[in-house]
Amino acid sequence: MLGPRVWSSVRQGLSRGLSRNVGGRASGEGRKVDITGIYPPLTTPFTATSEVDYGKLEENLQKLGAFPFKGFVIQGSNGEFPFLTSSERLEVVSRVRQAMPKDKLLVAGSGCESTQATVEMTVSMAQVGADVAMVLAPCYYRGRMSSAALIHHYTKVADLSPIPVVLYNVPANTGLDLPVDTVVTLSQHPNIIGIKDSGGDVTRIGLMIHKTRRQDFQVLAGSAGFLLASYAVGAVGGVCALANVLGAQVCQLERLCLTGQWEDAQKLQLRLIGPPCRS
Repeated sequence: MLGPRVWSSVRQGLSRGLSRNVGGRASGEGRKVDITGIYPPLTTPFTATSEVDYGKLEENLQKLGAFPFKGFVIQGSNGEFPFLTSSERLEVVSRVRQAMPKDKLLVAGSGCESTQATVEMTVSMAQVGADVAMVLAPCYYRGRMSSAALIHHYTKVADLSPIPVVLYNVPANTGLDLPVDTVVTLSQHPNIIGIKDSGGDVTRIGLMIHKTRRQDFQVLAGSAGFLLASYAVGAVGGVCALANVLGAQVCQLERLCLTGQWEDAQKLQLRLIGPPCRS
């Protein structure tokens, strides 16, 4: 059961931002948050004594603020969130919100192993400044994570989240690949606005885009290594670790794809495949 403080937080969150129906579902009135664009997944710097180095985090944000990113992703795989305490996870969100440009989106990884913990983390992250929650699937008991279990989990989280939810698929780390049909079902939830897919299977990405074409559902590539291919099948952007060090080039690839300059885009994509690209 969720405690009184969490329910109070949920009610406060639902009263601002999204318009809601009973049960916390988005009413569908108005357009969903537009997540089109490129996002670097920020690293979490640590000191020699294993404390979060907030000074270095803010320094990195200052450097990355020079590029035309749509926003920043924090506490994805690059952010090493499993090594953070709950309070550190929230403090990182708060510090990034304060340091980043106000016109950028802050996408925060709020996934936990239980549904209740994920709801509580998502609500808390919204309170300290997250615009969108990126939710990793529970994976410790991956053998029991059937489509029905995943749909139940994500639906409960999305019902109670005061901010939009993006699904997060990273099978290399979780050992769990969100089934396409599960994604299609979840795409119909008014508060689930998209997915970040780091699996690298462009056929699968294209199939998700095709099957969700009647929904206002947005697909982000999870790596610069298959960004061009993802744009070619209809993705709206990417969360690319490479953007942390080659921000200008990744944004240039985005522009080339969006303007249909595919030959130049291909040349640049091939150059970007050289460095490690998986985020």
